[in-house]
Amino acid sequence: MHEALTDFATAVEETPELRAVLRNPQLESHAKARILADLAGDEDPLFKNFLLLVAEKGRAGEIEEIAAEFERLVAREERRLTVQLTTAREITDAEAKDIVDQIEKAAGRKVDATRSVDPSIVGGIVLQAGSYRVDASVRGRLERLRQELVRR
Repeated sequence: MHEALTDFATAVEETPELRAVLRNPQLESHAKARILADLAGDEDPLFKNFLLLVAEKGRAGEIEEIAAEFERLVAREERRLTVQLTTAREITDAEAKDIVDQIEKAAGRKVDATRSVDPSIVGGIVLQAGSYRVDASVRGRLERLRQELVRR
């Protein structure tokens, strides 16, 4: 069901018309339930029933948020940590694996990492895991040095 919900939420996110219909307060819950049932088609009956319940409770417009929260709960249960690695240049898969391995060792959890490139950080890495942020970039170090000099 987890994968089906994630896929469904992605489809809603990528289809503005569907999102608008599901979030339309003038459309009755029963109509939204029929739409969701049609979209679910021959999916797992548990998933289809879940979508119908969400619609009947007036929460069809919040399916993306529900999927995101469900993903967070599954990740917590599986002791998975989702992190965003930002580097100044594209790093190789081997370099990324080394970084992820170090994070896994330090956190004692499985790490799912996404990567991005931001040349403005000059060098180093910025690691974001939820609200926790580690800035080991050249730009971050220079900013901390500037703040320290201003305080003196």
